Amino acid sequence: MTGANRMPMPRSRPGGFTLVELLVAIAVMALMAILSWRGLDGMSRAQTQTLARSDEVLILQAGLAQWKADLDAMADGPQFSSLDWDGRVLRVTRRGSAGAADGLRIAAWTRRSDAGGSWLRWQSPPLTTLGDWQTYWAQAQIWAQNAGDEDKKREVSILPLDEWQIFYFRGGAWSNPLSSDGPSSDTKVAIPDGIRIVLIIPPAQAISGRLTMDWVRATVGGGKS
Repeated sequence: MTGANRMPMPRSRPGGFTLVELLVAIAVMALMAILSWRGLDGMSRAQTQTLARSDEVLILQAGLAQWKADLDAMADGPQFSSLDWDGRVLRVTRRGSAGAADGLRIAAWTRRSDAGGSWLRWQSPPLTTLGDWQTYWAQAQIWAQNAGDEDKKREVSILPLDEWQIFYFRGGAWSNPLSSDGPSSDTKVAIPDGIRIVLIIPPAQAISGRLTMDWVRATVGGGKS
């Protein structure tokens, strides 16, 4: 067959991608990378927030458990007060965690503005004499109003509070410990049958709003609270 009668052969396409195809592929990969990064970043932030919230819940649970432990270990005696609430600080004379050999301690709870409105707990060293008790019983009240550097070393911050309230269960009803039907300031306060604490927790916390917990004296509630 002569050259004039030959059929033209189709040109073969060179191997690889065109520039446009490469640009499109790069753009798609970049978009996928951005979406993946945003997803991972969102997951990381959510995990961080979840851990922070979990920590706040655990701290609150530990604080309430310590509150109950202080009341459960409340000591009673003819020469000292077991319990006092003056509207600012709740003071408790409690047995040491190691039993009678550990002596007595004074635990105090308050909300103080100079600590960011935090709910605070303070504890004295072991008390071996009535003079020790008198000194630290008065010191606990001073700490709630104007804590010094040494007192701050003995305090633990639990969580921020907008407000807190205390009620006593006595005479078959809940009442304000400072109400007129309660004991006078110069009278040793009898341990009530129950103590109610009401915490107003700000919205920024893991648990917010009004939280109420009742404690019942063991001789009344069979050790339950």
